[in-house]
Amino acid sequence: MIPAHKSPWFDRIFIRYNEWYLLRRNFHSFTLSGELDSIAANQPAVYIMNHSSWWDGLLIYHAFRHASAGDHYVMMEERQLRRYTFFGKLGAFSIDKSSLGDIRLSLRYAAELLNQGKRVWMFPQGEMRHLEERPLTFRPGIGLLLRQTAGSVPVIPVTLYYGLYQHARLQASLHIGAPVYEDWSRLSARTCASQLEALITSQLDQQRAVSLTNDGELPGARDLIRRRSSTDDKYDHYRRIRKR
Repeated sequence: MIPAHKSPWFDRIFIRYNEWYLLRRNFHSFTLSGELDSIAANQPAVYIMNHSSWWDGLLIYHAFRHASAGDHYVMMEERQLRRYTFFGKLGAFSIDKSSLGDIRLSLRYAAELLNQGKRVWMFPQGEMRHLEERPLTFRPGIGLLLRQTAGSVPVIPVTLYYGLYQHARLQASLHIGAPVYEDWSRLSARTCASQLEALITSQLDQQRAVSLTNDGELPGARDLIRRRSSTDDKYDHYRRIRKR
Protein backbone atom coordinates (compact mmCIF):
# COMPACT_ATOMS: atom_id res chain seq x y z
CA MET A 1 0.00 0.00 0.00
CA ILE A 2 1.40 3.39 -1.01
CA PRO A 3 0.43 6.28 1.31
CA ALA A 4 -0.10 9.83 0.10
CA HIS A 5 2.80 12.25 0.53
CA LYS A 6 1.40 15.68 -0.22
CA SER A 7 3.84 18.31 -1.47
CA PRO A 8 2.64 21.94 -1.25
CA TRP A 9 5.23 23.22 -3.73
CA PHE A 10 4.37 20.55 -6.30
CA ASP A 11 0.66 21.24 -5.80
CA ARG A 12 1.21 24.94 -6.57
CA ILE A 13 2.86 24.02 -9.87
CA PHE A 14 0.53 21.21 -10.89
CA ILE A 15 -2.70 23.10 -10.25
CA ARG A 16 -1.72 25.60 -12.94
CA TYR A 17 -0.46 22.95 -15.36
CA ASN A 18 -3.64 20.92 -14.90
CA GLU A 19 -5.95 23.86 -15.56
CA TRP A 20 -4.13 25.76 -18.28
CA TYR A 21 -2.50 22.93 -20.24
CA LEU A 22 -4.56 19.77 -19.65
CA LEU A 23 -8.15 20.83 -19.01
CA ARG A 24 -8.48 23.98 -21.09
CA ARG A 25 -6.86 22.32 -24.11
CA ASN A 26 -9.21 19.32 -24.00
CA PHE A 27 -12.53 20.58 -22.58
CA HIS A 28 -14.92 23.18 -23.85
CA SER A 29 -16.40 23.47 -20.36
CA PHE A 30 -16.31 21.94 -16.90
CA THR A 31 -19.14 22.90 -14.57
CA LEU A 32 -20.08 22.24 -10.95
CA SER A 33 -23.58 22.04 -9.54
CA GLY A 34 -24.14 21.58 -5.82
CA GLU A 35 -21.65 22.18 -3.02
CA LEU A 36 -18.53 20.20 -2.18
CA ASP A 37 -18.53 21.86 1.24
CA SER A 38 -22.10 21.18 2.26
CA ILE A 39 -20.67 20.11 5.64
CA ALA A 40 -18.44 21.91 8.15
CA ALA A 41 -14.88 22.58 6.96
CA ASN A 42 -13.32 20.44 9.69
CA GLN A 43 -15.77 17.56 9.29
CA PRO A 44 -14.65 14.36 7.53
CA ALA A 45 -16.58 12.98 4.59
CA VAL A 46 -16.44 10.20 2.04
CA TYR A 47 -17.05 11.30 -1.54
CA ILE A 48 -18.18 8.50 -3.87
CA MET A 49 -18.32 8.86 -7.64
CA ASN A 50 -18.88 6.90 -10.83
CA HIS A 51 -15.65 6.14 -12.71
CA SER A 52 -15.65 6.18 -16.51
CA SER A 53 -12.56 8.06 -17.68
CA TRP A 54 -8.87 8.71 -17.06
CA TRP A 55 -9.86 12.38 -16.72
CA ASP A 56 -11.93 11.73 -13.57
CA GLY A 57 -9.06 12.21 -11.13
CA LEU A 58 -7.79 15.38 -12.80
CA LEU A 59 -11.27 16.91 -12.88
CA ILE A 60 -12.10 16.21 -9.25
CA TYR A 61 -8.66 17.49 -8.22
CA HIS A 62 -9.41 20.74 -10.06
CA ALA A 63 -12.86 20.87 -8.44
CA PHE A 64 -11.84 20.42 -4.83
CA ARG A 65 -8.82 22.71 -5.17
CA HIS A 66 -11.05 25.51 -6.46
CA ALA A 67 -14.34 24.88 -4.67
CA SER A 68 -13.56 23.33 -1.27
CA ALA A 69 -11.80 24.30 1.94
CA GLY A 70 -11.40 20.66 3.02
CA ASP A 71 -8.25 18.54 2.92
CA HIS A 72 -8.91 15.94 0.21
CA TYR A 73 -7.36 12.53 -0.50
CA VAL A 74 -8.14 10.13 -3.34
CA MET A 75 -7.95 6.33 -3.36
CA MET A 76 -6.23 5.15 -6.54
CA GLU A 77 -5.42 1.76 -8.05
CA GLU A 78 -1.86 0.84 -7.05
CA ARG A 79 -0.81 -0.10 -10.59
CA GLN A 80 -1.78 3.37 -11.79
CA LEU A 81 -0.20 5.18 -8.83
CA ARG A 82 3.11 3.36 -9.43
CA ARG A 83 2.94 4.54 -13.03
CA TYR A 84 1.94 8.12 -12.19
CA THR A 85 3.77 8.61 -8.89
CA PHE A 86 3.24 12.37 -8.92
CA PHE A 87 -0.41 11.83 -7.94
CA GLY A 88 0.85 10.84 -4.48
CA LYS A 89 2.14 14.39 -4.05
CA LEU A 90 -1.42 15.63 -4.68
CA GLY A 91 -3.09 13.36 -2.12
CA ALA A 92 -3.53 10.00 -3.86
CA PHE A 93 -2.97 6.76 -1.96
CA SER A 94 -3.13 3.27 -3.35
CA ILE A 95 -5.20 0.12 -3.13
CA ASP A 96 -4.21 -3.23 -4.63
CA LYS A 97 -7.39 -5.20 -5.29
CA SER A 98 -5.41 -8.40 -5.91
CA SER A 99 -4.21 -8.56 -2.30
CA LEU A 100 -6.64 -8.96 0.59
CA GLY A 101 -3.99 -7.78 3.03
CA ASP A 102 -3.32 -4.66 0.98
CA ILE A 103 -7.04 -3.91 0.75
CA ARG A 104 -7.24 -3.99 4.54
CA LEU A 105 -4.23 -1.69 4.86
CA SER A 106 -5.70 0.80 2.38
CA LEU A 107 -9.11 0.85 4.07
CA ARG A 108 -7.47 1.25 7.48
CA TYR A 109 -5.39 4.15 6.10
CA ALA A 110 -8.53 5.79 4.66
CA ALA A 111 -10.34 5.35 7.99
CA GLU A 112 -7.44 7.03 9.80
CA LEU A 113 -7.62 9.98 7.42
CA LEU A 114 -11.34 10.33 8.13
CA ASN A 115 -10.76 10.15 11.87
CA GLN A 116 -8.32 13.06 11.43
CA GLY A 117 -11.04 15.16 9.76
CA LYS A 118 -9.86 14.63 6.17
CA ARG A 119 -12.01 14.11 3.06
CA VAL A 120 -11.61 10.81 1.19
CA TRP A 121 -12.68 10.11 -2.40
CA MET A 122 -13.50 6.61 -3.61
CA PHE A 123 -14.63 5.07 -6.89
CA PRO A 124 -16.70 2.15 -5.56
CA GLN A 125 -16.88 0.48 -8.98
CA GLY A 126 -13.22 -0.36 -8.44
CA GLU A 127 -12.26 0.22 -12.07
CA MET A 128 -13.13 2.37 -15.05
CA ARG A 129 -16.35 1.30 -16.76
CA HIS A 130 -18.19 2.82 -19.71
CA LEU A 131 -20.24 5.86 -18.75
CA GLU A 132 -23.48 4.29 -19.98
CA GLU A 133 -22.93 0.82 -18.51
CA ARG A 134 -25.52 -0.39 -16.03
CA PRO A 135 -25.52 -1.68 -13.37
CA LEU A 136 -22.65 0.33 -11.94
CA THR A 137 -21.77 -2.62 -9.66
CA PHE A 138 -20.27 -1.19 -6.50
CA ARG A 139 -17.82 -3.40 -4.65
CA PRO A 140 -18.19 -3.92 -0.88
CA GLY A 141 -15.01 -1.96 -0.11
CA ILE A 142 -16.98 1.24 0.43
CA GLY A 143 -19.08 -0.54 3.05
CA LEU A 144 -16.00 -2.00 4.75
CA LEU A 145 -14.55 1.50 5.02
CA LEU A 146 -17.71 3.09 6.39
CA ARG A 147 -18.05 0.38 9.02
CA GLN A 148 -14.54 1.23 10.29
CA THR A 149 -15.19 4.93 10.81
CA ALA A 150 -16.00 6.46 14.15
CA GLY A 151 -19.60 7.70 14.22
CA SER A 152 -21.78 8.52 11.25
CA VAL A 153 -19.41 9.88 8.61
CA PRO A 154 -21.42 11.58 5.86
CA VAL A 155 -21.24 10.14 2.37
CA ILE A 156 -21.45 12.73 -0.39
CA PRO A 157 -22.71 11.36 -3.74
CA VAL A 158 -20.89 12.81 -6.75
CA THR A 159 -21.64 12.12 -10.39
CA LEU A 160 -19.57 13.13 -13.40
CA TYR A 161 -21.02 13.13 -16.91
CA TYR A 162 -19.23 13.80 -20.19
CA GLY A 163 -20.56 14.57 -23.63
CA LEU A 164 -19.94 16.11 -27.04
CA TYR A 165 -22.80 18.45 -27.81
CA GLN A 166 -22.52 21.59 -29.96
CA HIS A 167 -18.76 21.87 -29.58
CA ALA A 168 -15.63 20.12 -30.81
CA ARG A 169 -14.30 19.58 -27.30
CA LEU A 170 -15.81 17.67 -24.41
CA GLN A 171 -18.19 19.17 -21.91
CA ALA A 172 -18.01 17.75 -18.39
CA SER A 173 -20.46 18.37 -15.56
CA LEU A 174 -19.88 17.48 -11.92
CA HIS A 175 -22.97 17.22 -9.73
CA ILE A 176 -22.83 17.05 -5.93
CA GLY A 177 -25.78 15.49 -4.13
CA ALA A 178 -26.94 15.99 -0.55
CA PRO A 179 -24.85 14.33 2.19
CA VAL A 180 -26.11 10.93 3.35
CA TYR A 181 -26.01 10.24 7.09
CA GLU A 182 -26.37 6.69 8.35
CA ASP A 183 -25.19 4.49 11.19
CA TRP A 184 -23.06 2.43 8.82
CA SER A 185 -22.02 0.01 11.55
CA ARG A 186 -25.58 -1.39 11.57
CA LEU A 187 -25.40 -2.38 7.91
CA SER A 188 -23.38 -5.10 6.24
CA ALA A 189 -20.67 -4.02 3.81
CA ARG A 190 -22.67 -5.33 0.85
CA THR A 191 -25.83 -3.56 2.00
CA CYS A 192 -23.92 -0.28 2.24
CA ALA A 193 -22.53 -0.79 -1.27
CA SER A 194 -25.94 -1.73 -2.68
CA GLN A 195 -27.72 1.30 -1.20
CA LEU A 196 -25.03 3.71 -2.36
CA GLU A 197 -24.95 2.15 -5.82
CA ALA A 198 -28.68 2.75 -6.17
CA LEU A 199 -28.22 6.37 -5.05
CA ILE A 200 -25.40 7.12 -7.50
CA THR A 201 -27.21 5.33 -10.34
CA SER A 202 -30.35 7.42 -9.82
CA GLN A 203 -28.37 10.68 -9.57
CA LEU A 204 -26.29 9.88 -12.66
CA ASP A 205 -29.32 8.93 -14.73
CA GLN A 206 -31.12 12.14 -13.75
CA GLN A 207 -28.02 14.17 -14.61
CA ARG A 208 -27.79 12.42 -17.99
CA ALA A 209 -31.45 13.17 -18.78
CA VAL A 210 -31.09 16.87 -17.96
CA SER A 211 -27.79 17.13 -19.86
CA LEU A 212 -29.24 15.59 -23.01
CA THR A 213 -32.12 18.06 -23.10
CA ASN A 214 -29.97 21.12 -22.28
CA ASP A 215 -26.89 20.67 -24.48
CA GLY A 216 -24.81 19.44 -21.55
CA GLU A 217 -25.83 22.17 -19.13
CA LEU A 218 -27.22 21.67 -15.62
CA PRO A 219 -29.46 24.37 -14.08
CA GLY A 220 -27.55 26.60 -11.68
CA ALA A 221 -24.16 25.11 -12.53
CA ARG A 222 -21.10 27.33 -12.39
CA ASP A 223 -17.99 27.20 -14.55
CA LEU A 224 -14.81 25.74 -13.09
CA ILE A 225 -12.75 26.54 -16.18
CA ARG A 226 -13.13 29.37 -18.65
CA ARG A 227 -15.02 28.19 -21.71
CA ARG A 228 -13.21 27.66 -25.00
CA SER A 229 -14.71 29.11 -28.17
CA SER A 230 -15.85 26.40 -30.57
CA THR A 231 -15.34 26.45 -34.34
CA ASP A 232 -18.97 27.61 -34.72
CA ASP A 233 -18.40 30.43 -32.20
CA LYS A 234 -15.30 31.62 -34.06
CA TYR A 235 -17.09 31.49 -37.42
CA ASP A 236 -20.07 33.43 -36.10
CA HIS A 237 -17.71 36.01 -34.61
CA TYR A 238 -15.94 36.32 -37.97
CA ARG A 239 -19.25 36.83 -39.77
CA ARG A 240 -20.27 39.57 -37.32
CA ILE A 241 -16.98 41.38 -37.97
CA ARG A 242 -17.47 41.11 -41.74
CA LYS A 243 -20.92 42.70 -41.47
CA ARG A 244 -19.68 45.78 -39.64
